[in-house]
Amino acid sequence: MQFRIADTFTDSLARLTGENQKAIKTTAFDLQLNPSNPGLQFHRLDQVKDKNFWSVRVNRDIRIIVHKNEKSLLLCYVDHHEKAYEWASRRKLQVHPKTGAAQLVEIRETVQKIITSVYINKTQEKIPLSEITIDELLKYGVPNEWIDDIKSANEDALLDIAAHLPAEAAEAILNLAIGVVPEVHFFYNKTGDPFNHPDAQRRFRLMQTSTELEQALEYPWEKWTVFLHPYQRKLVDNNYNGPVRISGSAGTGKTIVALHRAVYLVRHNQDARVLLTTFSDNLANVLMLKLRYLISNQPHLAERLEVHSMNAIGLRLFQRLTG
Repeated sequence: MQFRIADTFTDSLARLTGENQKAIKTTAFDLQLNPSNPGLQFHRLDQVKDKNFWSVRVNRDIRIIVHKNEKSLLLCYVDHHEKAYEWASRRKLQVHPKTGAAQLVEIRETVQKIITSVYINKTQEKIPLSEITIDELLKYGVPNEWIDDIKSANEDALLDIAAHLPAEAAEAILNLAIGVVPEVHFFYNKTGDPFNHPDAQRRFRLMQTSTELEQALEYPWEKWTVFLHPYQRKLVDNNYNGPVRISGSAGTGKTIVALHRAVYLVRHNQDARVLLTTFSDNLANVLMLKLRYLISNQPHLAERLEVHSMNAIGLRLFQRLTG
């Protein structure tokens, strides 16, 4: 059985107390080790759209929501009893009909009142995506259930709707709303496994060892320094003939790519020393901390890899040259 973890699980885990987190991690390791262990208390959820949602008891109050079938077990969410059940009642795991990617989709009916309240009585405002075809929205991974709302929403409503969509769909509609045509990545899935799609790998991670699970649970924010999106991985692993510029809007992962590229260069050039620079002393310190997570299994690499701000490097060179 394949064992996966969703970003929604690590995000929800980080919001709980340290004592609860410790108990949750113990249960997660037990699930990975032997999901059929009779000591694990599974309870099938009834009042949900997705009948593969189960709860797993952590203690008297905390429940883990898992999606379970014969082939896989996915850790989806964790919270106090009622909140965990409520989360599961508002979501379903499905395969997108156009892209073939696995998505955790928020059920439209549960947030319809919220969306409606945003743009009611604002029919005179601009409707940015009214002319975008259904097929085009599907190409970007927009769930079928949300297409009508997106096509009829004004700019304010689109911002609210985006918060309820899978990441690739949210990014696409916000770009389209400002006139930027997103790139469509066609992915040929040889295995037919919806979790192998690059968009699915942004939110679902296959945990093959207990060490991988430990990293994902211990450093929720740092999960993206450990796991790269496949498109980012290509940028990191490419062989270039000269300087390369990678551009993108805020939050697209440029810093993560830079970290991985620096480590890649050190690993593949045994005699090289690598310098990673930024414009802020504070950011340089943060990057150095995240770098430690990334090379924790090869700490000797840190001897040939330095992270500094441009000002710090300028000062160091000046002092070296002038004494």
